[in-house]
Amino acid sequence: MTKGQVNRKTDSTESILDKHNKLNLFILCIAVFMASLDVFIVNVALNKIGDSFGQSSLSNLSWILNGYAILYAALLVPAGKWADRFGQKNGFVWGISLFTLSSLGAALSGGLWVLILFRCLQAIGAALLTPSSLGLVLTIMPEKQKKRAVRIWTSSGSLAAAAGPVVGGVLLEISWQWLFIINVPIGIFAVLTAIQYIPDQRSKTISGMPDLWGGLLLIVSIGALALGLGKATDWGWEHPIIWGSFILFVIALIGFITQSRKHPYPIVELSLFRSRVFTWSNITITLVNIAFAMELLSIIMYIQNIWGWSSLATGLAISAGPCMVWPSAIVGQRFSKRITFNVVAAIGMVLIGAGSLLFALSVQGSPNYWTQVLPGWLIIGIGYGMTLPIIISSATKELASDQTATGSAIVNMFRQLGSVLGTTILVVVLGSSVRDLRAFENSWWIAVALSLLGAFTALGLLPKNNRVRQQ
Repeated sequence: MTKGQVNRKTDSTESILDKHNKLNLFILCIAVFMASLDVFIVNVALNKIGDSFGQSSLSNLSWILNGYAILYAALLVPAGKWADRFGQKNGFVWGISLFTLSSLGAALSGGLWVLILFRCLQAIGAALLTPSSLGLVLTIMPEKQKKRAVRIWTSSGSLAAAAGPVVGGVLLEISWQWLFIINVPIGIFAVLTAIQYIPDQRSKTISGMPDLWGGLLLIVSIGALALGLGKATDWGWEHPIIWGSFILFVIALIGFITQSRKHPYPIVELSLFRSRVFTWSNITITLVNIAFAMELLSIIMYIQNIWGWSSLATGLAISAGPCMVWPSAIVGQRFSKRITFNVVAAIGMVLIGAGSLLFALSVQGSPNYWTQVLPGWLIIGIGYGMTLPIIISSATKELASDQTATGSAIVNMFRQLGSVLGTTILVVVLGSSVRDLRAFENSWWIAVALSLLGAFTALGLLPKNNRVRQQ
């Protein structure tokens, strides 16, 4: 065989491998895109789902969002450790399979609480596929392509945020069931191609079983808090079940902390919070997502209930904000080369609050999207894009290299818990007054206060001994 033939054979082999890598990355990204998309399209659909089931209670409908977010948050860390132990490919295939089957179940649901049950099963699948897919990206992609692949994987979630409201609005023109039916063919494609093409990857250092009991305690704790706050306006703050929910929240939370201290593989490694940056990152990302969840759902409910806009029009109206997240993230990274990244994150938080302030000062009963909603929503999107990537990337700066994966998962867990709290607080503020302008204004003022508090906590993202201005 001549040298030229050898070179051509080598080039041909590398070309085939490169095609396989691209296909694998596409499979991993489309699964994460689908899981993220499902969150944003459901926000737009609450009213139609409620009408379909004869449900008008926002506190009940909010569990379509909260049930998903609570389970996803609580299981994200143990699911990642489970995948490390039993294989990342297994975790991904089982996760996407469960997500797909539960999407079909959600579409066929005949009642609200059956739908919420399948949403919880979706969350379990999403919790499995998310860390598994990122782990596969990090292990199967060639070293020279790894950074670019991670950026593409990360941007899949941002793209889902931008596309979700519009896709949801279009599908709702058919029926709300199509929000979940669309996942089925995509999920089947992802499962079949993953089984055939993605190599199996297992951690070289096999850890013990993750703390599933701690995960259950966390689910009970956050669920009890959300139930107590969400139903207090319906049942009254003095109702025994409301008080029982708050007591259960405290007991389960104490149990979770105790379990985390003694379990060898806890969901939350409490020792990580010795890092000042890690602690402030989790506090800030919680505040960011409380404010953002309130702003997102409130502006959707406002446009649909006060202005009477259709789901499609609402989806198009709110898509502009998420579209600003990706470009503003790039701008934020550039700013961090001139001023410290904690200041950039604080500026982003101020912008998130400024968007809510514009809502509170300008929104009226008579619709004028271009002056009352769009400016504030664009500013919120810019602020979110500047803040979120910095928090996620800076959270693990003080952690050891073998702690970064767990640290990142914990940050994302607090991000989801922030969304639960934001949705729940909005339910408390609005109560049954989803057509009361004053109630919406109150929610936006609360979002302003939370954002300003987040701007203060964001300043703690810079380590005390770090005076480097570039991130």
